[in-house]
Amino acid sequence: MRAVTWQGKRDVRVETVPDPKIEDPTDVIISLTTTNICGSDLHLYEVFGPFMTPGDILGHEPMGTVVEVGSAVKNLAIGDRVVIPFQIACGSCHMCSHQLPTQCETTQVKSQGRGAALFGFSKLYGQVPGGQAEYLRVPHADFTHIKVPEGPPDSRFVYLSDVLPTAWQSVEYADIPEGGSVTVLGLGPIGDMAARIAAHKGYQVTAVDLVPERLERARSRGIDTIDLSEHKDVAEVVRERTHGRGTDSVIDAVGTEAHSSLGAKVAQAVTGRLPDAIAQPLFKAAGVDRLNAVYTALDAVRRGGTVSLIGVYGGDMDPLPLGTMFDKQVTLRMGQANVKRWVDDIMPLLTDDDPLGVESFATHELPLEDAPHAYEIFQKKQDGAVKILLHP
Repeated sequence: MRAVTWQGKRDVRVETVPDPKIEDPTDVIISLTTTNICGSDLHLYEVFGPFMTPGDILGHEPMGTVVEVGSAVKNLAIGDRVVIPFQIACGSCHMCSHQLPTQCETTQVKSQGRGAALFGFSKLYGQVPGGQAEYLRVPHADFTHIKVPEGPPDSRFVYLSDVLPTAWQSVEYADIPEGGSVTVLGLGPIGDMAARIAAHKGYQVTAVDLVPERLERARSRGIDTIDLSEHKDVAEVVRERTHGRGTDSVIDAVGTEAHSSLGAKVAQAVTGRLPDAIAQPLFKAAGVDRLNAVYTALDAVRRGGTVSLIGVYGGDMDPLPLGTMFDKQVTLRMGQANVKRWVDDIMPLLTDDDPLGVESFATHELPLEDAPHAYEIFQKKQDGAVKILLHP
């Protein structure tokens, strides 16, 4: 089959690789019809190279049709149309039973001290072959799938793999009071969708970015914006718009590669060039994240408010302003999205008049063979790239 493979920093290639096979009786094989590039794929493209091996198959936002079923699979049959969540989970362990499949005790990558295994996401999360390919092996398939109806286009449902539940969780975790306000930092796919969801729920939304096309997408849906290129002190602008308080909640949808953190950017770049044996423990234990977005979130939230971190962070010794957080009485919630926890809430919005605009959410739809170009324009924020769908 053809698949998108990681070959080095900023180097992805579409290569012919062996077709996946049933390895365990709980597996299924999916023939993919649409597979997306995620903002967190760019972390692998740019920053987390020490945890990658040349030839790793990327991608964790796929959907398609079941073509082969393991002997122990009970909930799927050949021909079923499915979306595959980005995390692999058993559905029956203690964590899964508490609606925390990102912490699944069956698939936890204990050797790396991490939670549930993820498709296409480095040694840190199990080095499981990903979904930017023609076919995908899905372990623990009875739970690790979302059935969707025939008829509507893939663009109605493919975002259930990651974007929609991740954005939904960021809004839920933000704990915005009824009629309250929220600032969304970053208008990549997750921030854009989080802003749409918060607006749909009736909250007052302010969205922050510095890319003109991304700001315009938010404005076109009636969302207030702050252009980071015009306002260096975002928190001060937020306070000016909220009677000096700050918004009730802030969602950080930026993560480890924030702008305006030059020192951490240099540290990431230098660490990324070190031999893997040295770079890996530095990434895992040292403070190598660019924390500008976190600092902005803690500054912009009102006293007694909530900050929801949905952007990906990696370091374990990053400095946080605990004194300010304590004094402001800030609540902090974070974590990978527990995809299946939110599916029942989201699905009705995908089978009606499309209030979140999912059918037009993608800025680019390209053949799988164009993946190297797609990664480049997404990483460089060129050609208005916000969300890219690939078709095998």
